[in-house]
Amino acid sequence: MTDVEQREAARQFVNKWNNRGSEEEDARSYWLDFLGNVMGITHPTDYINFEKKVVVDGNTKKIDAYIPATKVLIEQKSLGIGLDKKLHNSGGIELTPYEQAKRYNDNLPYEEKARWIIISNFAEIWVYDMNVQVPKPNKIMLVELQGKYPMLDFIVKKEVKQLSHEMEISLKAGDIVGLLYTAFMKQYKNPENPETLKSLNVLCVRLVFCLYAEDAGIFGRRNMFHDYLANYDTHHLRNALIDLFKVLDQRVEDRDPYLIPELAEFPYVNGGLFANENIEIPMFTDEIRELILVKASEEFDWSAISPTIFGAVFESTLNPETRRTGGMHYTSIENIHKVIDPLFLDELKKELDEIKENTVIKTRVKLLKDYQDKLSSLKFLDPAAGSGNFLTETYISIRRLENEVIRTLQSGQMMIGEAVNPIKVSISQFYGIEINDFAVTVAKTALWIAESQMMKETENIMLINLDFLPLKTNANIVEANALRIDWNDVIPAEELNYIMGNPPFVGYSMQNENQKADILSIYVDEKGKPYKTAGKIDYVSAWYFKASKYIENTDVSIAFVSTNSITQGEQVASVWGPLYERFNIHINFAYRTFIWDSEANLKAHVHCVIIGFGTNNDRVEKKIFTNDSIKIVSEINPYLIEAPTIFVKSIPKPLCNVPKMTTGNRPADGGHLIIEAEDYESFIEKEPNAVKYIKKLTGAAEYINNRDRYCLWLVGADPAELHKMPEIMKRIELCREDRLNGAQDRQQLADTPTLFRETKNPLTYIIMPLTSSENRRYIPLGFLNGDIIPTNSAAIIPDAGIYEFGVLTSNVHMAWTRVVCGRLKSDYRYSKDIVYNNFPWPEPSDEQKRKIEQTAQGILDARKLYPNSSLADLYDPLLMPAELRKAHTENDRAVMKAYGFDIKLSEADCVAKLMKMYQKLVGKQK
Repeated sequence: MTDVEQREAARQFVNKWNNRGSEEEDARSYWLDFLGNVMGITHPTDYINFEKKVVVDGNTKKIDAYIPATKVLIEQKSLGIGLDKKLHNSGGIELTPYEQAKRYNDNLPYEEKARWIIISNFAEIWVYDMNVQVPKPNKIMLVELQGKYPMLDFIVKKEVKQLSHEMEISLKAGDIVGLLYTAFMKQYKNPENPETLKSLNVLCVRLVFCLYAEDAGIFGRRNMFHDYLANYDTHHLRNALIDLFKVLDQRVEDRDPYLIPELAEFPYVNGGLFANENIEIPMFTDEIRELILVKASEEFDWSAISPTIFGAVFESTLNPETRRTGGMHYTSIENIHKVIDPLFLDELKKELDEIKENTVIKTRVKLLKDYQDKLSSLKFLDPAAGSGNFLTETYISIRRLENEVIRTLQSGQMMIGEAVNPIKVSISQFYGIEINDFAVTVAKTALWIAESQMMKETENIMLINLDFLPLKTNANIVEANALRIDWNDVIPAEELNYIMGNPPFVGYSMQNENQKADILSIYVDEKGKPYKTAGKIDYVSAWYFKASKYIENTDVSIAFVSTNSITQGEQVASVWGPLYERFNIHINFAYRTFIWDSEANLKAHVHCVIIGFGTNNDRVEKKIFTNDSIKIVSEINPYLIEAPTIFVKSIPKPLCNVPKMTTGNRPADGGHLIIEAEDYESFIEKEPNAVKYIKKLTGAAEYINNRDRYCLWLVGADPAELHKMPEIMKRIELCREDRLNGAQDRQQLADTPTLFRETKNPLTYIIMPLTSSENRRYIPLGFLNGDIIPTNSAAIIPDAGIYEFGVLTSNVHMAWTRVVCGRLKSDYRYSKDIVYNNFPWPEPSDEQKRKIEQTAQGILDARKLYPNSSLADLYDPLLMPAELRKAHTENDRAVMKAYGFDIKLSEADCVAKLMKMYQKLVGKQK
């Protein structure tokens, strides 16, 4: 089959199977039709096996379909069955369609195990690549199949190794842009000049548009751009390109009537892309000519790139250092949909499905037309637009809904007598603000490409040709600092419907002076004064504040991607307090912490949350997304749990009557009072009398990993004795010099160079590591004595007992910690002022307290059974000994009972109850 024939076959397949499909009645016909007519298999009945038998737990099951040649396993469901929903299976268990398919696959003989798993409900096809460590679905909607059928080549081709056709070619396109960028950069006389770099950016964008336009048929015929440039040798190529750019920006009636035919045949583009004739274009080289004519044109087809992915990849031609300091991070299509689906797309899809189910034709037609008008009236803003990923993917998603309306109307022949061009949705509905000039240009170009591709889908539905050029619409993307301009100047808030995006990820300690100034100019009270904590919040917070203020008294809904730190620790009160108090915002949905990845080669791994919010609290359902689960809740607080909106603020002492926690000792010695394990023997050999002044030193890492470290503990040391020990004296002098060369507060310590900055050495204490891996269910805390000096990477509770240990190591305290503590990336960052001092302790009976002491001792006893294992080993989720796990479970139950909690209470519900207890405790303090 030719590409044209296959594309037409895919179109016919879509029309035939749109809005129909029963698992029992139609599964065979669906896949035989697809294999035979779309994929070109001559005898499809010989190619695919239906109801292949497999034995699961002693019972014979039947796989819906299996293709032996390419090892593809298919699990088919009926139309309307959610592919992410758990369904009741035999044996009384509930599984998603993928889990059901994987269960079958796990029980196949090794040589028959599936390389690919497909699950489908006729309207959607989800593909899992079983060669990756954690298979995730690559989703294809039936209505997209005409453009995406190459993504299913693996069904008939054994050699297919990569699933996403769009992703693959988009990444290759980015590589080509990078080569062009580098080659041109070498030709500029002053490549460091900012104006030169702007010219280079514009030049690359124009070339990409031309390459795409000739492959997509926008210019009129394929290879038009290539053939024009091929007429010129390297020396004359620069002038030829300048002439072409000028022509592309001229209306046909305004052109020189004596233009050469090769130029005259190019259409007028419009849109401002070619408007600036003063950009600096350097001389070409043979390398550049070869790159454009061969690698970028002859060897590569630009027509199928994903504008959403490519926008981000294109932006990667920027200097990586600039990208890092600007806080920009690339966004995968999957992650974009985590934002836009619950914000508006799920509701729009549901509304369309309900309209299509209306059986009264006249009513359905009216509802469809009204719905299309609604789509064309919606307006979207991304105030940190970057390369336009969110705007582009949103435009594509809205246009696909519109195309489904057009398809439904067309299938009933309901468009007779209407305008030739049925498209009403326009990229002029999409607004953006972006500080980087190159990103602005890329974003506009990505939207133009998306517009072209979606118009092609409409043409395939209508069987008509539509004119893409000259560009009639323009994305309203403004080059500006979003924190310094009035968003109403971009689009008045009352005209807007949705705001979305992922503002820059810059922690407060990493902000440059301009970014700090931005924050302080935004986070101000009613009198215009910066909030006291404005200097200690992440940069992304400014977008939350500005957006909340902007949408006051409107129904605009917002969803932002953010670093998870704004939902943890001290930042929660600092960031969210003003938003709730000043603007009465409400959180409508939230994705709890996950890793935010991109489609670019240099992936940005960032621990993120997604928060949907607004001032309108009338949403039908509030949702919390955790991993792959969704929970419908009544309320979401800024810690992203179902609990009252409470801000846990830093306080200097515990709310409850419990022993005080303090931090360990900061050496502040430049390392000179510390003796590392590898230096210990040689030091003692040189200074044997120093043994009496040496103690073990421990912090979070040393304690958890059982590492030896030592220090000179010279509290109360006899000066006369110290004078007799030259090795100690040498270290004391180095400590003094280090302190003298430090900051002013450190210089004051130079008067006591024999001592740590603090000298806490209690006889016994509980040690609490301040940082610990998120993979551990329990932070490994424990008891130490005065022979071991704690550093400030741990907190200590002097003279605490076994009861305190039992409560603090329980799942109740750990649940509280996981919610309110700060994070270092995703690891726990414990805080005495936030976590410990605010923790609501139980009020146990004497019997309950004795039980906790008993179960706490059981934990310590279980640890002793493994003397050669570190706490890191013992608390590894995969290696935790059964005795220790059982001891913790018994302790958890004892503590839960002391609180009066049901032992089956979920962690989220447990924290919600603790929040209410905290609220009462704070009330009593006032």
